[in-house]
Formats: sequence, C-alpha cells, structure tokens
Amino acid sequence: MKKVFWSLMDNRRGSVGQALGIIGALDDELFEKEEKQLEYNSFSALPNFIRGRSLIGITKESAKKIKAPFPDYVLSISRRTVPVARYIKKLSPKTKLIQLMYPGKTGLNDFDLVIVPKHDKEKAKGDNIYYIVGCPHRITEDFLQKERKKWSPIFADLPKPLTAVIVGGAIKNKPFSEENALALGQALRTLKTNIGGSLLITTSRRTGEKAQKIIMEQIKGIPQHTFLWGDKSENPYGGYLACADNLVVTGDSVSMCCEATGTEKPLWIFTGQNWLTPKHLRFVDSLYEQKCAVALKSNPDINFRPKTKLNASAEIAELIKSL
Repeated sequence: MKKVFWSLMDNRRGSVGQALGIIGALDDELFEKEEKQLEYNSFSALPNFIRGRSLIGITKESAKKIKAPFPDYVLSISRRTVPVARYIKKLSPKTKLIQLMYPGKTGLNDFDLVIVPKHDKEKAKGDNIYYIVGCPHRITEDFLQKERKKWSPIFADLPKPLTAVIVGGAIKNKPFSEENALALGQALRTLKTNIGGSLLITTSRRTGEKAQKIIMEQIKGIPQHTFLWGDKSENPYGGYLACADNLVVTGDSVSMCCEATGTEKPLWIFTGQNWLTPKHLRFVDSLYEQKCAVALKSNPDINFRPKTKLNASAEIAELIKSL
C-alpha cells in the first residue's frame, strides 16, 4: 500500500524548486504525492513561537485543505510552513514531518528529519538534523531532455558553444553593485574571447536596472539570446540549462548554483567583491571543494570539467524512505 506524502507549497520559488526535486526523487510506486498550495495572510509575518502549532498565518481557503485524513509524511519547505506542519503533527502524531532548511528552535523537535545545508551548520544543531552540500534540485536527465527538445530549435542558429549566464543580484542589505556588474560583464567578454560561441543570458528582479544595463553593455556584439527581467515571453531558464555547453551563475543563489551542477556541465561561479555573505562564500567554497565548479575570474579556467554531480534530492528521498 502506498504511503501518502503531502508537500506544503508556498510562493517562494527557490524553496518550491527544491521541494519539487525531492518529490520527483520519491518512487511513484511507494508514495502517493499531493501538493498543498498555501497562501499567506498578514499573520504569517508573526514569529513562529507565536503562531505555534496552528493554521494562523494562512488564508481560510488554504486552511480548508489541511484536514483529515492526514498523511503518512509531510514536507514543510520554509519557516512559514512550519506551524502548519506542526498543526498536522498535533492532530496526527504518527505523521512523519520533514523540514527543508532550518526551521528555527521553535518546534524543532517536532520534526523527524530536518535537512540543512552544510554552510548553515554552525547555527543548526540537533539529533534530527541531516547536513547536505548545497540544496536539493529538480534537474534530472528527463527534465533536461524535455527542455532540450523544446528549446534547441530556438537556439539552433547561434554559434557554438553556448554559454548560459544566470544572473541573480542583491541580497539582504547588499545590492549588486555597478562595480560587480562591470566585473561580471568584463569576465564574460574574456570568457567569450577564450572559448568563442554565444551567450544565453537571463537576469532577475534582484539584478537591478543599472547593473543589468552595465552587463549588457559589456557583452554588446556577442551573439546572444536574452531573457531579461521584465520580459513577457516564456521563460527559457530550463532551456538554457539543457542546451548550454557551459554555465556561469552568480553565487548569491544556492538554488541556481545547485541546479547548474545538476547539468554536469562546466560551471563558473561569479562572487564579486564585498557582496556575498560569509554563508554564501562557505557554500561556494563547498562547490569548489566538491569539484563541481570553479571561480569566474578575470582570467577564467577554460579547461575546467566537473568531477562531481550533486544529487541531494535522491539522497533526501532515501532518508525519507528509511524513516
């Protein structure tokens, strides 16, 4: 008989992407999977020690979805979903709770398994915590094949090799500076000079208009396909990962970097100056140590080839099966 597995989903794209990686890695013959899409109200901003084991913080429509019969497993994907998971545990003590990322001290012991990145190890300690390099992701060979079939005709006329450039930007209290935008743009031009081909470049809301303009000015004249922040066309992100021969990713996003490692393609990471937090730098260093990536410098190592493929999703799926 299949085990029932609920995932508590919200509007955080990074967390949802990680959760989808775990869900996809769970055997369909063993698990009956159901996603519970949650929408928040103003009370979601309250700290979890106030929200406790309750449905405070989610809308009435969302609360209607959290009812018996309760599942065998619940995956909570962020701090905001923690009170909902704990509410289920209160009503159904046999339900196994899995938490993606450190939930904070409130309710930590209610979880049977807490997945924490090694770069957060200093702040997260407990017998129920399991440490991984990076984060789970949804990039599988099946995913890449589907995206490649869809997008390769669109990039067919671009000179090869194709280098995908995934640009994030500002993080807490640290904007993506014009100096770093200039450095990234110059490094991309140097990389293009060394390996030739074309760029597939996408930016985000966090990049900022000035920084985006500087980057695009630096790569003017290079054959390229772009999907810049504000574009209304279909997002080619999956196609970029699938069709690129090489990848460049900014180090501000753990999810973007880990998804790039899932392609098993040469990966350069841009860290800039006076931008990333110590936590981000610890994460990037862990990728270097695993030989998944190298730094994008002014004179990049064009001969790098990855030695390791990160697959935290499969690792976590095996842990869940063993609970």
